[in-house]
Amino acid sequence: MSLDVELAEVRDFLAEHHPFDDLPRQQLERLATMLKIEYFRRGTRIIARGEDNHHLYVVRSGAVELHDMHGGFMDRGEVGTSFGSYTLVQGNPANFEAVALEDSLCLVMDADTFHGLSTTYPIFGHYFDLQRTSRMRGAVASLHLTNSGGAILKTNATDILNRPAVSVQASESIRSAALVMCHKRVSCLLILDEGKLVGIVTDRDLRNRVVAAGIDTDLPVTCVMTPDPFTGSADALAFQILMEMTSRNIHHLPILSPDGTPEGVITTTDLMRLEQTNPIYLVGDITQAQDVSAVAEVSKRLAPIVELLVTQDASAEDIGRIVTAVGDAVERRVLGLAEAHLGPPPVPYCWVSLGSRARQEQALAADQDNALILDNDVRPEHAAYFEALATFVCDALVECGYPSCPGDVMATNPRWRVPLSQWRTEFTTWLTEPVPDAILRASIFFDMRPIYGDPRLFHKLRKHFLKHAPSSKLFLAHLTKRAIENEPPLGFFRGFVLEKQGSNRATLDIKRGGVGAVVELARVLALSIGSRAVNTQTRLAAAVDAGALSPERGQDLRDAFEFISYVRLRHQAAQVRAGKDTDNFVAPDDLSSFEKRHLREAFAIVRSAQSSLSHRYPSTYIS
Repeated sequence: MSLDVELAEVRDFLAEHHPFDDLPRQQLERLATMLKIEYFRRGTRIIARGEDNHHLYVVRSGAVELHDMHGGFMDRGEVGTSFGSYTLVQGNPANFEAVALEDSLCLVMDADTFHGLSTTYPIFGHYFDLQRTSRMRGAVASLHLTNSGGAILKTNATDILNRPAVSVQASESIRSAALVMCHKRVSCLLILDEGKLVGIVTDRDLRNRVVAAGIDTDLPVTCVMTPDPFTGSADALAFQILMEMTSRNIHHLPILSPDGTPEGVITTTDLMRLEQTNPIYLVGDITQAQDVSAVAEVSKRLAPIVELLVTQDASAEDIGRIVTAVGDAVERRVLGLAEAHLGPPPVPYCWVSLGSRARQEQALAADQDNALILDNDVRPEHAAYFEALATFVCDALVECGYPSCPGDVMATNPRWRVPLSQWRTEFTTWLTEPVPDAILRASIFFDMRPIYGDPRLFHKLRKHFLKHAPSSKLFLAHLTKRAIENEPPLGFFRGFVLEKQGSNRATLDIKRGGVGAVVELARVLALSIGSRAVNTQTRLAAAVDAGALSPERGQDLRDAFEFISYVRLRHQAAQVRAGKDTDNFVAPDDLSSFEKRHLREAFAIVRSAQSSLSHRYPSTYIS
């Protein structure tokens, strides 16, 4: 392949991924000549905590995972995603690490090039500011789990080593190695050469690679070992070890001292014994479920975990991310089962989540909101496949505890299962010809996140509507009118306004006028500045950064949103303990005086922010 062809491929690759797709073509052609291509083997630490990083990396193939300073999961980068910008913007050393989950190729940009692009093209630099905010909030989330998950977060790897490392030399035979495992009663054996770890052999290896394969047991054990196994550090936290083992689907992890000497092996059994209630296990079990009924059975464990997290004072934001992660795992698993049942799709598609799940703010009592973006090459004869896919998945989600959307905003509705070109037309209509009813239907679609399939379809759609949203003043005015009409349930004399009839009489609808009111405010602000943020807290932070919201009001709204969301979760946790169905209607008598006082303050903050927003996009825009 000629150099010109290689450069053209790099240019075209960048043009397909954000934020490079916002750069002019000539700039992309110059940029292609300035980037290096580096290869990283699976398990390689590309960026290490405590060390300097002076490059931006773009994943060309493979996958990379980011962990925060405590080993908590921050993000997973697939093809087209970027990482490393935090140190370029905030300075060194790195307080996170980037590890290759698979053999990966990365395009590598030096710091001078990065800063030059950020200066010349502000939209490029703004993207990485928002990315940093989103990732840091994900990193902070892991720190709030106090007792549920606390053992995993606070225990060192060496604290759960049950015994010293059991090992043999690389020159030993398979038979002698098996005898050592038998006598020592261990499920794995480390293989050493001149004191250094060169491999590992497990019970499974002896079954699959020796007995089942009929291998001569007099051969050296190196013939059947796993060479150069991934290892953990003796000073790592158990949570880091858990994340490494889960992401790599391994059951034995050798632990090395700083000088490289093996200290022992941690097994999945050790970690299960340490922390049975950690939601990571729930996600792992969902991933392994073999049919929809198995997924549904595992999903039943979510409500008790949420109840426990609330009891241990995890923040509402943390819990929302955990509930969302479980929901994502359920949705991805049933989509995989659907494809296994129906066969591969005839054209690419992207399954997207909408609403609270898209915002990573899902609580209990949430119904499903989803849609399908189909490739433009879809033909009429493909319709039956995607109808069957949507029906399979939505029915499965109902079985797993996610009721159908009362408004029929689901992929089973043909209107929300269309090609990319038709989605663009739909969004253009909402933005340029808005009417109140259309806004009511459309607002949830501006909270969208890809879950499964080809994410490029989603990115193309998002780029389209974010490009036009800031200049769509009439649309923003309609959206603002809807947001300020959703008043908090607070009366003139700061008394609570309660539901007046029905089964929820004399209760507060804490979702509609509380959580929902802040969500709608944040949505207007984000769209008005063209922000890609979807999470409400991140949208508010982006609005502050862009000058659309004062730092004081932004912080007040974020605190109010957290408090209202937490009261909602406390209410749902109490319902779980009582064996009741969960909902969003809180009886004031169930609140403490502290909660009542601060809930009134939170509602007052929301009302003040609504009043301020009404002056930015007044109703005079609306005919």
